[in-house]
Amino acid sequence: METTINKKKIFIKGLFGIGELGLLITFVAIFIFFSISSRYFFTLRNLSNVLGQISISLISVIGFSILLINGEVDLSIGSLQAVVALPLLLVMNATGSFLLGVIASLITGAIIGIINGFLVTKLKIHSLLTTLGMLYFLRGGVYLITGKVPISDNSGKDIFFLFGNGKLFRFLPYSTILMFAILFFFIYILKNTTYGRRIYVVGGNPEVARTVGINPEKVKFNAFILCSVLATVSAIILASRIGSANHMAGIGFEFQVVAAAILGGVSLFGGIGTLFGAFMGVLIIGIIQNGLGMLNVSTTFQLVITGSIIIFAVALDALKKRHA
Repeated sequence: METTINKKKIFIKGLFGIGELGLLITFVAIFIFFSISSRYFFTLRNLSNVLGQISISLISVIGFSILLINGEVDLSIGSLQAVVALPLLLVMNATGSFLLGVIASLITGAIIGIINGFLVTKLKIHSLLTTLGMLYFLRGGVYLITGKVPISDNSGKDIFFLFGNGKLFRFLPYSTILMFAILFFFIYILKNTTYGRRIYVVGGNPEVARTVGINPEKVKFNAFILCSVLATVSAIILASRIGSANHMAGIGFEFQVVAAAILGGVSLFGGIGTLFGAFMGVLIIGIIQNGLGMLNVSTTFQLVITGSIIIFAVALDALKKRHA
């Protein structure tokens, strides 16, 4: 009887511990399917477009995943995308300096992260409630400031356009190069540094972390700031691609980020996950959305599929936790 039970446990762990190899196989299968289904999918132009689009998602997913591994969540990053574009365009239009605009945008994003981190780590408000409230506060603020009218780029700076639209050798988007640089940097940080190990310990068990001399609140506070700053970087790319600060920017973006991170194996319960897995989650969702667009599938149905992915990923995460 015990042998049978052990075999069942091993089977369940194998089934729900697919990991990054399973994600790679899934990606390849989806890629082949859309390559066969649409003659426009497997073209240099479309693949270049996919790389540029996922760079916006992945840069945010990196910060969000690190926060999730810490055992916290940030649902305000979609509204943050709209907010931080305002100082970028306003400062850039007023001074003619893209650099000053970027600095103003990054500072704004960092301040939002500091506020989120303070409310969660100091006032002990649950991160889900804190950032859900921040989501509505920021979105409402953008509507009030802009009057629901986009702020266009009047600076005439080519560097602003190139940041989100330029391509190396007319194929590889500059934003994708930045994306991979950030990805590999933080993969190294998580795997090879004391800070990376502290993130996993804090997410796995904050009390155990405290007993070995780690301050969980400090680690989580820093993760909130990092999450907001990386979301700001992705927002600058988005603003460059659309050429404005748009009050509609980032609506629903937070749910794409959540879906990609969890699909990539980052646990909602903290302490588990890799950035490479998160990257594969972003890639799979990006390919699905692009492929469905190539097949002229309606946006409404695409939302249904994205929602289904979120439900599947959360259910899978819960089952993995239960049978760990």
